[in-house]
Amino acid sequence: MASILIVDDDDSFRALVRHILEENGHEIREARNGQVGLTLYREKPTDLVITDILMPERDGMEVTLALTREFLDAKVIAMTGATDDQNFLNVAKLFGARRVIQKPFSPADLLRAVQFTLSH
Repeated sequence: MASILIVDDDDSFRALVRHILEENGHEIREARNGQVGLTLYREKPTDLVITDILMPERDGMEVTLALTREFLDAKVIAMTGATDDQNFLNVAKLFGARRVIQKPFSPADLLRAVQFTLSH
């Protein structure tokens, strides 16, 4: 299946997403912040990046913008748990995210977003 980099500062959330995706045959790498995520991607690009938007040390907006500028074929899904402002997800799309997801989401929602993004 696909190689996927999960970038999120919440350890338990990263573990949950990893579990869902590995059960579906994907190869997973993880980063606890945007800076580490960019470094990992630059060292070995993946088929897909799933990034949280609100994080310390380079947030998901910066990650999305940097990846889509540096790597024209980078595929990014941006996600956030911030419910007070839908604007985060809209801006992530403007910065190059192919899909956006509002947390919390179901495993089925995640898998649909991953499948859609990988196929386009």
